[in-house]
Amino acid sequence: MNLFVSLKYLVALDDHRHFGRAALACHITQPALSNALRALEESFDAAIIKRGRSFGGFTVEGERILASARRMLREHELLEQDLRSGADDPHGDLSIGAVPTAMPIAARFAAMLQDRHPGILPTVRSISSVELETRLESLALDIGLGYTERLDGSRSQLRVVPQYTERYFLLRKAPAGAKPAAAPGPMCWAEAASFPLCLLSAEMHNRTIMDRAFTAAGVAPRIAIETNSILTLTLSVAAGRVCSIVPGALVGTIRNEPGLEALALVGPEVNVPIAFMVHDTNRPSRTLEAALVFASDPGWQAQLARHAGSLVD
Repeated sequence: MNLFVSLKYLVALDDHRHFGRAALACHITQPALSNALRALEESFDAAIIKRGRSFGGFTVEGERILASARRMLREHELLEQDLRSGADDPHGDLSIGAVPTAMPIAARFAAMLQDRHPGILPTVRSISSVELETRLESLALDIGLGYTERLDGSRSQLRVVPQYTERYFLLRKAPAGAKPAAAPGPMCWAEAASFPLCLLSAEMHNRTIMDRAFTAAGVAPRIAIETNSILTLTLSVAAGRVCSIVPGALVGTIRNEPGLEALALVGPEVNVPIAFMVHDTNRPSRTLEAALVFASDPGWQAQLARHAGSLVD
């Protein structure tokens, strides 16, 4: 048994929470993955995985082994990046997570960072706020872009690098003759509640923000469609009779989409800070160091000013 490889399989199982998907991610068959994990259990003389008809999580001993596996793999990645990287030429993987509403910004960040440092291989995933924070805390994610208000008053070990303020717009089909994705508003939240809406689903923190704004306006929204996909917010408006409430970052992406318009929402004014978050460790990888430097770079900040959607031209 190759212990290092088996620990990678264990971490992949935690990442995907499914034997088949973990095997695909590791480019092996599911039986090969299962056999390697059983050999790992024999090596430690402890049950690691709760087995049933499907993956049932980890035992207490399994959680301890998993935490150690992540630390070992992280140390290996840190060493490998140090050996492969030059002074201003980082090489290695960088895992980036972002809440769905911040994905247009995260995508631009990853692309511009990779253009500046071709040796960096970013992986960008859209995940919920809870999963983002959990993965950052467990070192399963290098850097995350999300809502800092969720960390207020917590004992989180996450360090915050502020980026932009998320504001919200009603997205609807434009009247005949209107300019594409223009912002003729503003519109109050109470009026927005009268339209059939496509909103992110209840497990998303963005939905908590929406519900909070509607409550402050003294109304309840008309929910027609729920989704965990930010792309669905736009496509449902374009293809159906619904409207949606979207962040400025998405408005900046679709501002030239024909037939749609975005109206800034007021009454109440909702401004939500978005930031990069990293685990508060003294040993960031070479790729993470480069990402943190770029997050404060004037060129990147100019992109934020153009695409974060605080103002819609």
